[in-house]
Amino acid sequence: MTQVTSAAPLPAFQTAALSKTYGDGPTAVHALRDVDLKIAEGELIVLLGPSGSGKSTLLNILGGLDRASSGEVRFHDASLVAMNDRALTHFRRRHVGFIFQFYNLIPSLTARENVDLVREIAEDPLSAEEALDLVGLADRMDHFPAQLSGGEQQRVAVARAIAKRPAVLLCDEPTGALDLKTGVRVLEALVEINKRYRSTTLIVTHNADVARLGERVIHFADGRIRVIETNAARVPPSELKW
Repeated sequence: MTQVTSAAPLPAFQTAALSKTYGDGPTAVHALRDVDLKIAEGELIVLLGPSGSGKSTLLNILGGLDRASSGEVRFHDASLVAMNDRALTHFRRRHVGFIFQFYNLIPSLTARENVDLVREIAEDPLSAEEALDLVGLADRMDHFPAQLSGGEQQRVAVARAIAKRPAVLLCDEPTGALDLKTGVRVLEALVEINKRYRSTTLIVTHNADVARLGERVIHFADGRIRVIETNAARVPPSELKW
């Protein structure tokens, strides 16, 4: 009898010789240089490195916010390089949640209304109430951004990103402007969302200690991956130090 072996699942992302250059000639900036990488579906990865090392550039290309200068990047079996602007917009809307260092909330809308904006473009969204409850803001839903602390505003931004149940959650310095206590709350929300919904999660940070919560840590320098480490034992956000 012939034994049928199921094919291994495609990685969430796969890059090959991925490069990004800004400008031309002697003043050109090589933000990424020949990056080869596979990211498993549902993985939580921390991207670590100094400013200008290429980690945010990689995040923007994976999220369809920027285009590679050369090389390949694939999401499952789809080439992001081959997509036109309309297809990239559809990719971002359908699959990606973004969280940035600055919250980008609309000041004239409540927390609930800020989250509801994103739900309108999602196919199978969480309710605003459920998303805000996940980040510990059930009692602050009807407050405006000016009535919230910095940590609370960032958690609204997290709720907004996760409300559409994204397959991919891309976080660029999500705790960069926060103190330890509020930063831990934000990271706890990200870890919970990754665990509950298996969203492939990438967190860009300068904080080396945050690397301890990832399944893998990718160290960047001069636009290249310097080393990739696997954490044998991950730690909860509550044990991290700023």
